[in-house]
Amino acid sequence: MAFKPLHDRVLVRRVESEDKTAGGLIIPDSAKEKPSEGEVVATGEGARKDSGELIALSVKEGDRILFGKWSGTEVNINGEELLIMKESDIMGIIEDSAVAEAA
Repeated sequence: MAFKPLHDRVLVRRVESEDKTAGGLIIPDSAKEKPSEGEVVATGEGARKDSGELIALSVKEGDRILFGKWSGTEVNINGEELLIMKESDIMGIIEDSAVAEAA
């Protein structure tokens, strides 16, 4: 089953957090929080102004993003837990360091 979000919504796959801290301590599963970082799987076409003009989304498929702790609605699609959220719930795009240095 293929899924395409509508309007200004995006489908996000959570990126798993690290099992160790920067100091090398192992974090047990019971102490881990759900990550607020993810990868955009699919996007809608964008929102519409009152005039009917399309407002394109700032994110695209494959972007790594940061979102709020309580953002989105959890859904199960093809046995995979994903999130559907509005673009306005996304705080920013994480750019690859190689891409950021080249710019």
